[in-house]
Amino acid sequence: MENHALIGDGRGSALVGVDGSIRWLCVPRFDSPPLLRGLLDHRRGGQFLVTVDGLCSARQRYVDESGIVCTELAAADGGAVELTDLFTLREGATLAEYARAGRGELLRWARVRHGPVVLRVALQPYGGAQMSPRGNGWQVKCPQAGDLSLQLLASHPLDWPRDRIKLQAGEQFWVLLRWDSPMYRPDVVDPQRLLSDTAAAWHGWSASIDYTGPQQAMVRRSALTLKLLDHFEDGAIIAAPTSSLPEVIGGVRNWDYRYTWIRDAAFSGFALRRIGLHAEADSFLGWVLDAADSTRTPRVLYDLDGVLPPHERTDPDLCGYRRSAPVRWGNAAIEQTQHDAYGEILDCAYQWAARGGPVDDHLWRRLHRLAEAAYRLWQVPDHGIWEIRAPGRPFTYSVAMCQVALDRACRLSRRLKLPADADRWARQAAELTEQILQYAWDDRLQSLTEQLAPGGGLDASVLALPLRRVLPADHPRMAATCTAIARHLGAGDGLLYRYLPERSPDGLPDREGAFVLCSFWLADNLLGQGRIDEAAALYDNLCARANHVGLLAEQIDPSTGSFLGNFPQALSHVGLISTGVALARAARGGQPELSTTAWHQRQTI
Repeated sequence: MENHALIGDGRGSALVGVDGSIRWLCVPRFDSPPLLRGLLDHRRGGQFLVTVDGLCSARQRYVDESGIVCTELAAADGGAVELTDLFTLREGATLAEYARAGRGELLRWARVRHGPVVLRVALQPYGGAQMSPRGNGWQVKCPQAGDLSLQLLASHPLDWPRDRIKLQAGEQFWVLLRWDSPMYRPDVVDPQRLLSDTAAAWHGWSASIDYTGPQQAMVRRSALTLKLLDHFEDGAIIAAPTSSLPEVIGGVRNWDYRYTWIRDAAFSGFALRRIGLHAEADSFLGWVLDAADSTRTPRVLYDLDGVLPPHERTDPDLCGYRRSAPVRWGNAAIEQTQHDAYGEILDCAYQWAARGGPVDDHLWRRLHRLAEAAYRLWQVPDHGIWEIRAPGRPFTYSVAMCQVALDRACRLSRRLKLPADADRWARQAAELTEQILQYAWDDRLQSLTEQLAPGGGLDASVLALPLRRVLPADHPRMAATCTAIARHLGAGDGLLYRYLPERSPDGLPDREGAFVLCSFWLADNLLGQGRIDEAAALYDNLCARANHVGLLAEQIDPSTGSFLGNFPQALSHVGLISTGVALARAARGGQPELSTTAWHQRQTI
């Protein structure tokens, strides 16, 4: 999976292979039934191929700071083609404004640098397609992709579903796949204009990225990746654009991540704020409050419309990535209880208010309700940040996020003179911190554990407590926890497992890969303890694990370095951005932001 680049238009997405194939395409929405599923079944899943006959080598890159991908394809006989792939954006589109920007089109534009060449072109949707001539192109109906109707236009006559085209040096070939009202759009296509309009929109947005520091190009690419996972129209941010890419090859830990998790999106918004991109976080706050209102209490995840996605089901027709079955659509986590949502939303609101965002009576009533829920429910076992498929436990991270909810609500009430029993919230927040220090601590392990009860295993989510301002990174018990987690959950070369299933049962067989975000959390803690050189070395190591275009998956196989889990994963890029910002601050002479001395030097309201 690492040999792919992501493209999209803020509604749908595709993965472009370095060989010129597209074997994953979800349109018109991220969570639509995929038109192409070849990533999950090479033989039956379908593909959209534009490549050279006799391909012998290829290189791939993003075009400047954009969502446009260029793949250089070389043939054994010396022919070479530059293939540009993009989801087209409207003329004058401004990606900082929450409005539809995409035209509902995928453009594939090949220009022959050295010829002659033979291009191999094929469009084979999953489940087959009904193709009929229409105007200067083809009408394509795909019953297995939500009965999607498309229009296919090309610069040359083609014999679909596959053809071979002979081209000379300097000649061009383009093909446009259109799904947005294809019956009413003109057949005239100017690929150069489409490319220019799309590039201008991306460059206008990326110019607002405010970051100078370590791994600058990687941080900026991570910001662009999060934007590619952002639903441009309303602020929902999906966890990943794929489904069922396995956490271990041949295993069953295969999940559909094409939805918006409150936790993941809140982390994404926080990271984007840190590099000057506030609109995405502000829009997410409004979106998530509306979604929570629609279900009366916050749920774990929602679809792009802020409603619950379909119930999880397995697909009997696809064999899975590298035969890792089952393939799943939907996600059973919608049925789980996870208390961290209260803290995620209150923290988003706190950041909003810290920048001068108004908290009116209506918004405050909604936030007050969430704080009271955290006050009542923190003792109730839940399924935790890692969404175990086993009976709930009193997870440390969940209790910590209830503390965050109460702390942020108290601060909002006191500083903005909002009606509430802020003192009661403050007392409870302090009590929850003491509960964590006392009841999650294991003397034998010399570490805070996964739960506020004896017998809990080690859990890398505890490393996030300093980031959420629950405990400073240099608190003696937090520093000891960092050491214990690095020793017992270490997968080698700076990688960490989230937890060990044999020690922390999650209701599933097998183990998984090393979770990328956890290693960034480890670097944050090292930095907060003043171990700046160690943190910087770990950070550089993790950045070096990105693929050829700067993308990271959810997990990494420690034995091979191969990617595991859904790809690209928002949380991995969140970690890359946030740790980079913290290292940049330290390099400028600032106190490590997660340390005790910097604890109260955050932005106030």
